[in-house]
Amino acid sequence: MAKRVFAQWKKDLSENLELEIAVDTNKCFKAGLWGSIIAAICCFTPVLVVGLGLIGLAVFTPYLDYLLFPLLALFLLLTFYGWLKQKRSA
Repeated sequence: MAKRVFAQWKKDLSENLELEIAVDTNKCFKAGLWGSIIAAICCFTPVLVVGLGLIGLAVFTPYLDYLLFPLLALFLLLTFYGWLKQKRSA
């Protein structure tokens, strides 16, 4: 009886782990995709410059490239990583 309960518990645990891993890679992909889109909008349009100017922080606009391009690269890598994990798990 104890072996049967343990076997069922082990089976349920492995199914839950597989589900969590699938959800985790999906979250990674979605976060990377949305971060890439937002970083690209901020990099290639004057949205962030105008926004900073409206709230009185226009002094930081010359330094945005030092922050946004590495951030865009990081989110693109995260998107690629999530896509690879999704592709491998499917």
